[in-house]
Amino acid sequence: MKNIEFKQTDSCCVSPSIKKEMNIQPTTESNHLPVAIIGAGPIGLAAAANLVERGEKFILLESGSHVGSNISDWGHVRLFSPWQYNVDKAAARLLSQQDWSAPSPDELPTGQQLLEQYLIPLANHMEIKSQLILNTKVIGISRKDTDKMKSQLRDSNPFVIYANEKGTTQRYEAKAVIDATGTWGHSNPVYASGILTNEEQSLSTNIYYGIPNVQGKDKERYIRKSIAVVGGGHSALNTLLDLAHLKETHPEMNIIWIMRMNRVEDAYGGEANDQLEARGELGSRIHQLVNSEQIQVVTPFKIQKLSREAGKMTIHGVYKTESRDLPGIDEIIVNTGSRPDFSFLRELRLSIDQATESIETLAPLIDPNIHSCGTVRPHGERELRHSERDFYIVGMKSYGRAPTFLMATGYEQVRSVVAYLSGDYEAAEKVELDLPETGVCSINNSLTKKEESSCTTIPTKNSSCCS
Repeated sequence: MKNIEFKQTDSCCVSPSIKKEMNIQPTTESNHLPVAIIGAGPIGLAAAANLVERGEKFILLESGSHVGSNISDWGHVRLFSPWQYNVDKAAARLLSQQDWSAPSPDELPTGQQLLEQYLIPLANHMEIKSQLILNTKVIGISRKDTDKMKSQLRDSNPFVIYANEKGTTQRYEAKAVIDATGTWGHSNPVYASGILTNEEQSLSTNIYYGIPNVQGKDKERYIRKSIAVVGGGHSALNTLLDLAHLKETHPEMNIIWIMRMNRVEDAYGGEANDQLEARGELGSRIHQLVNSEQIQVVTPFKIQKLSREAGKMTIHGVYKTESRDLPGIDEIIVNTGSRPDFSFLRELRLSIDQATESIETLAPLIDPNIHSCGTVRPHGERELRHSERDFYIVGMKSYGRAPTFLMATGYEQVRSVVAYLSGDYEAAEKVELDLPETGVCSINNSLTKKEESSCTTIPTKNSSCCS
């Protein structure tokens, strides 16, 4: 590969106070080690592409049998963001070196198309494929011979990644770690309290977490059934549309939509005002189905208990202010969002917000208790720092439980982080991001119609609506 020159900041010419602010440390014995990327999804592969461009050593660990393995679970789902927001710039430059045809920037890919037309070709690039380690599940990360309590010389010790690989424990040393594992596979429970109980788990054969392939392999599961869809985000909208389409040929189906929000209108989003047309159309189509009573809406409803009798489930909870039971349910589809898995990070010192479980500095920008915006202002390495030096959580996981993440945000995150780790502090600080907004952002909770928020207008390019 051609050598690429980058403008760097010479740390020897930087004052001690600036070094502290920029997080610059003296050279340590771990500097010869690679950067470890955990997770070979879109964001992890983008991190690898940026490291390749900068000539940095890395390893890429993936728990699945192929890159983007989690995407296979929702390969039938069409994204509402077009290709122009789904391809990382550094990755595109690498792919242009080989026989790769870039997808049309305005087309909307499915998850499977994202995998086949972008992620797999990227993973097959020689300089990424040689560093990719599949079927390797990370079970713990620590500083070498240093547990969480120890502070002396902590920052100069390399990281050690412990991973299960073909039944054995493997150890990998790294000078820095980028956690791009996302939140897929760690769904929130159906209960309003957020607790996963034995009774919910005992009904797991009739509960699906995620977006089932209603038009494909899961079709027979839902025909002639009474189905409760729980959740008010875009995953729930996709699920409802698929079920409604199936109901057109099987009208005996009963679709119940359960949410916690006070008004069903809040789930429709920006509709015609959304700058992502497909996302706006999603809300508009659901709006029409609700108005035509193809979908029965129960909101606000807080689920407190599940039970089963004579082969049917009953959902027990509070509707508005009164106890209410929803009997006769055959299947429950849970679209209540996901939560990050911190179990393998227990020995690291993290800076995590206690409410959102996002990176602490991002929490005020994405907390749905405060606002509901589609994007946050551009942010990079500085905002993603933890107390543990040279450890970063990027991508969906950096947003914790907040649901507003867009893929392009993660691409900019890793560009900035990799620039910093390679010593290009100027590039790391210069963070730019061009993203569509939801079209309509609104302050939640106590606003009345007379108390219009300044965020209810259509935001401009690069605006930080609600931030």
